[in-house]
Amino acid sequence: MDASEVQARLRRSQQLATLLDGAWGIPNTRWRFGVDALLGLLPVAGDLLSALLGLGVVWQARQIGAPRSLQLKMLANIGLDFLLGSVPIIGDIADVAFRKNLRNAALLEAWVTSEMS
Repeated sequence: MDASEVQARLRRSQQLATLLDGAWGIPNTRWRFGVDALLGLLPVAGDLLSALLGLGVVWQARQIGAPRSLQLKMLANIGLDFLLGSVPIIGDIADVAFRKNLRNAALLEAWVTSEMS
């Protein structure tokens, strides 16, 4: 895979992560939230859909050729967020605070940066 395709996949993963975790800001605070937090308000189905959407970042990692250990770490982040999301109120707070998708996109970017240097 050439460098331009890797960069395009990184950009897609970052865009998806931003949409899911940080699309909107809460006025007069540094807190941001995205579609993930809104989906978390729907019991069970919202958390499941959020986890499925979060797999998009893992898919990009797989397509780039990220090691299985990195992909498993990303999946663990999604699983932890899913478990936290199943707890009423705490899960809604965790959706805003944990930001699994931005975390996973950062992990992928760090791996790509280390591989390219």
